[in-house]
Amino acid sequence: MKILLVGAGGVGDAIAKIAARRSFYELIVVSDYDLARAERSVEWVRNRHGEEVGSRFVAARIDASDPDAVAAVAREHGATHVMNAVEPKFVPSIFAGALAAGADYLDMAMSLSEPHPTDPHTSTGVKLGDDQFAQAGDWESAGRLAVVGMGVEPGLSDVFARYAADHLFSSIDELGVRDGANLIVRDEDGAEIFAPSFSIWTTIEECLNPPVVWEKDAGWFTTAPFSEPEVFDFPEGIGPVECVNVEHEEVLLMPRWVDARRVTFKYGLGEEFINVLRVLHLLGLDSTTPATVRSPSGPVEVAPRDVVAACLPDPAGIGPRMTGKTCAGLWVTGTGTDGAAREVYLYHVADNEWTMAEYEAQCVVWQTALNPVIALELLATGQWSGIGVLGPEAFDAQAFLDLMARPEDEGGYGQAWGLQERTPA
Repeated sequence: MKILLVGAGGVGDAIAKIAARRSFYELIVVSDYDLARAERSVEWVRNRHGEEVGSRFVAARIDASDPDAVAAVAREHGATHVMNAVEPKFVPSIFAGALAAGADYLDMAMSLSEPHPTDPHTSTGVKLGDDQFAQAGDWESAGRLAVVGMGVEPGLSDVFARYAADHLFSSIDELGVRDGANLIVRDEDGAEIFAPSFSIWTTIEECLNPPVVWEKDAGWFTTAPFSEPEVFDFPEGIGPVECVNVEHEEVLLMPRWVDARRVTFKYGLGEEFINVLRVLHLLGLDSTTPATVRSPSGPVEVAPRDVVAACLPDPAGIGPRMTGKTCAGLWVTGTGTDGAAREVYLYHVADNEWTMAEYEAQCVVWQTALNPVIALELLATGQWSGIGVLGPEAFDAQAFLDLMARPEDEGGYGQAWGLQERTPA
């Protein structure tokens, strides 16, 4: 397996660091528009693991917006797999470039949605991933595989859905992704500051678009942003966090492969974060349409959302100033295999102190990066296989969770996942 990793930002850098401890691949090409950033990731691997491991990593420059450029870099290095680790706005070009190069493809976020033009808070328009699923026939004809939504959420949460359906429930009422954290970022003086732990570009997209809900009788439909608030109690000391509906890929993926009456995604944003997002929207600073800005050197076209992203701390660099844990998981209700009502929460927690000590990566990007590396290893060993455009639910969940939890000295990743029984309502 030769992997072209597109993007050496927070998640891409963490993918390289996690993969450096594994041996299932021949080569990883760490690529980025900013070559220096890709070179930093490769240098970290060589400094931490030595030349024997480092020799399997090379840096390259890539223009992720150009499918021909993506294909050219993939061909140059003989890539068998293209791992997309950049903003979802680049999905179409990387997706096309991988297919043109004859490589398989993985991403952690799917092609972007477009709200319904006249009824955005009730009806769906173009849904997340629609563009990719529309091209499934091309991938099938080429005998190639695209695994979409293979991060943590989406990704691990979807693996949990497959596991719950296969091993825990005879029928499922609701698959409810619930994401929460108790993370705090402080400035140099120790004061708490506003610093999103993930790409603000992606966060704005997810949180201000109309959330999607799926119900067996109604199909996919939308609600208003931040709808249906609920307090969810997260494990391992995180505690109760208010969660709200957010647009996310799981709701578009799970119903394609897992039988359930309802699928939702709720994110623990917090009052401050929600207020910031509402103000950005009110001022039009969430827009991706370039605005003309006058400067001494002349007019400049710039997207307001890109300005917001540039003004906030880089999520990849806030790890040393961040404390706390993040939890990704799936709340499942229904009838257990014994015929009795059952309610469980399947989850994985990442502690920032640990991820910084082990990988010099903050916990949110590290947790996201862990899962595509596991998926790549399962593909390399043949435990996962297929053709076309498939979500994580289409594969064997047990193989994934076993490899994830197995201790490192026994060939696994040493990441325990939890199953918390809860009292049915």
